Amino acid sequence: MKILLFIHSLHYGGAERVAMNLSSEWVAQGWEVSVATLTSTASDFYSLPASVERITLDLAGATGGPAGAVSANARRMLALRRVLRQVKPDVVLGIETRPSILAILAGLGLPCKVIATEHIHPPMLSEGKFWEFLRRWTYPLADKVVALTEKSKAWLQDHCHCKAVTVIPNSISLPIPVVEPVVPPQKIVGPERRVLLAAGRMAEQKGFDILIDSFARIASAFPGWDLVIVGDGHDRRALEAQVTVAGLRNRVLLPGQVGNMPDWYERADLYVLSSRFEGFSMTIVEAMASGCAVVSFDCDAGPGDIITHGHDGLLVQAVGDPQELANALSTLMKDDETRALMASRARAVVDKFSVARVFSMWRDVFTQTGVRVSRTIDCSSVRVTE
Repeated sequence: MKILLFIHSLHYGGAERVAMNLSSEWVAQGWEVSVATLTSTASDFYSLPASVERITLDLAGATGGPAGAVSANARRMLALRRVLRQVKPDVVLGIETRPSILAILAGLGLPCKVIATEHIHPPMLSEGKFWEFLRRWTYPLADKVVALTEKSKAWLQDHCHCKAVTVIPNSISLPIPVVEPVVPPQKIVGPERRVLLAAGRMAEQKGFDILIDSFARIASAFPGWDLVIVGDGHDRRALEAQVTVAGLRNRVLLPGQVGNMPDWYERADLYVLSSRFEGFSMTIVEAMASGCAVVSFDCDAGPGDIITHGHDGLLVQAVGDPQELANALSTLMKDDETRALMASRARAVVDKFSVARVFSMWRDVFTQTGVRVSRTIDCSSVRVTE
């Protein structure tokens, strides 16, 4: 069994982490795995196992207007097609919309099966008219389309006329990998402080501006708590300015990118997801698997598929409302007993999204496309531990 994953880059991000996890687990099963990116390895945040073949097209970057975009993406598609002819994979997996579209076009007429994947609920993040048109035209040509949630599946069926859509959630693989940079929590926050943790790219989608607003509304009522947001991105300066204006520079901490998320989940007393929209939040799953109760906006899509409201966390229906988020945070920040009970229940997410279960679903998808899977998933070899 030979699989090639095609993704824009291995920068810091959720889809990139999924690509790393998928390739690591498949190569652990004895399959031949290649990962191809548009970017060079110089920009990689995530590391792949040595047995995974790393291919770079070095064709990322600005395209300069509509004509330039068409020309640049034609070059990318042809370069990927040359890679497919050389590698001869049984399956090509596009990670996210644009790589999926390029993979479908590059695979036309070749013997490999092409699977497109979506990692954000599609209507929540417009790809622009050009890419939206290409998605509607190309996705029906894919051998399979994989969505993270039933809501995304329904949208793809309705808007792209895709019949072969399957829902496969992301898996949780424990122990969570540790990569550079390693930032020890004790260097950022004192041992006597309680930690409200958030993580992700500093971009509008993640709603960290809303979160800082919410925390500012309750900070005086919880003087023993600090908000820590790990991650980086284009919105960092704006968020730093917001923290300064709120007078919370000693209470809202922004340590930047960290590669040792297990240490941060262990240090956290509560995890919060403030996203305006999601595909399927791996940080929620990881936090819960690490024994954290979670408060999250019930955004499209994903959190509602992971959290059982009132059982292992809280869902805030009024997405984007800082006061409603502040109210939900207060509910658990002031109640140690309920927070601990929800945290203990949250660990059950390991079974719900186990590697063995999710990778069995991937094997079924490969079989449905007509690929002869050379080896069954050996559940004893997957990296799921307590």
